[in-house]
Amino acid sequence: MAILVAVTDSGEGDLALARAVEEAELRRTPLLVANLRLSPLEAPADAKLLERPPNVDVADHVLALLDEHAGEVELLVIGMKRRSPVGKALLGSLAQRLLLAANVPVLAVKTAD
Repeated sequence: MAILVAVTDSGEGDLALARAVEEAELRRTPLLVANLRLSPLEAPADAKLLERPPNVDVADHVLALLDEHAGEVELLVIGMKRRSPVGKALLGSLAQRLLLAANVPVLAVKTAD
């Protein structure tokens, strides 16, 4: 089994990566890193880096990775920030889409306000 972490160009992405590394060490399981940043990511040495093809919807890409690695991924780690209910309804959220659509347990790492 493995842990998949979605790393974005934000503080939430950095927190998700740090927590996923801790979780992988705790569970003694491999780490898969989905780089959703526009720039290259320096992944931990023992992690498998899964780069995003250009012009691909990031939520669809993460969900496709979950399908591609079905049976291998036991946990998805994502970063999120506090949003009002109106903000969620009007703007949507990558984290919210993944929370609702993922077919594995999701660990949502929230930034401190």
